[in-house]
Order: sequence, then structure tokens, then C-alpha cells
Amino acid sequence: MQVPVVNLSGQQVKTIDLPADIFEVEVNVGLMHQAYVRQMAHARLGTASTQRRGEVNRTSAKWYRQKGTGRARHGSRDATQFVGGGRPKGPKPRKYTKDMPRKMRQQAIRCALSALARDNQLVFVDQVSLDAPKTKAMRQALDAVVGKDTSALVLLAERNENVERSVMNLPDAHYLRVNYLNMRDLLKYDKVIVPLDALDVIKSLWGREEEA
Repeated sequence: MQVPVVNLSGQQVKTIDLPADIFEVEVNVGLMHQAYVRQMAHARLGTASTQRRGEVNRTSAKWYRQKGTGRARHGSRDATQFVGGGRPKGPKPRKYTKDMPRKMRQQAIRCALSALARDNQLVFVDQVSLDAPKTKAMRQALDAVVGKDTSALVLLAERNENVERSVMNLPDAHYLRVNYLNMRDLLKYDKVIVPLDALDVIKSLWGREEEA
């Protein structure tokens, strides 16, 4: 697959060939969904906790006398049907983590990249660099590369403080180190900006030659 490469002014500078084993695989929607659900489950804290009947600290005295009131027999106020009583089936701290083999996770990323490439949501640029942190300059660059009113994910091959600080103040843009590529961020934005040095990292991490 041949794709154009542009600069930060939006002008095409050359074309490159994308590896078919990463950007032209058969898109498995079920596998992508499984990877997405796993990622979101791992983000859950699992700290919700309610008090069961044995954990409620209330008086153990009998609520009212056994006979003569015309009411039902009750001995404890911490029963689950009373306000202030224990919860019968409330949540307890737990882990929501899900298992998924590494090769399946890698293939899910390949499927996501292939789907984005198929739908022209990947934008390849020669480099993303700024001389100083400038939100205005980054806004102008993103407008030129992906268009106005378009959310964008900027991939970085390594730490770049000027770019990171420039992107942080934009509500519809986000930056991500390419070695932390994940399903949620790939599917969240309208366009994904891929510099050529980040593309090299993608090839080294998700290329099948390296996996073998």
C-alpha cells in the first residue's frame, strides 16, 4: 500500500510503501472488541465496597417485643430490609482484569491499524517537531495536516517535550508514545498522525518478521 507523506504545512513531500503484514491484514472486529473490553476492564479500580449484614455496627438489642404489637417478629435492626441495615448482595473489592494472549493483543493492534489505513484515517508526516512549546503553532499544524474541527492523535517515537506541551492544551488532540499504542486511543480520534520515526517503531514492534 502506497501512501503520501506530508509536512506540517500539509504539503506532500513523498510517498512510502506500508508493510502489508501490519496495515493490510484482515480486520477482525471481534478481536478488536475483545482487546478494547480488556483494556477498559483493566482501567477499573474495583474498589466499590458495601457493608454486609455482619459488618453493620448497630445495636444488638431486640427492636421491639416479640408479641402483642401486631407487627412481624424482628430481632435485629441490621437486617437487609431495613434502612441502615446491611446490603445483601452489594459489591466488594475485586479485580476486573481479563486474560488475553499476547499474540491476540498484537493482532488486534494490527487490525486497528489496517482499519484506519483502509478508511484513510492515518496521516503520515515526515516529522513532528517544534522549536519551542507553542499551542498556537501546533493548532495551525494540525489544521493544515488533518483539517479544522478534526480530532487527532499524534504519535511520538520518543519523548518530545515541545510537542507534548503544545498538544496538551488542545481539547481535541492528544499525544501518545508509539510503544504505548492501544485500542482505546486508536479508535477514539478522527485522525492518527504518524511521523516516519514513529512508523519505524511500529514496524519493529508489530511487524511479523520481528515476532517470528
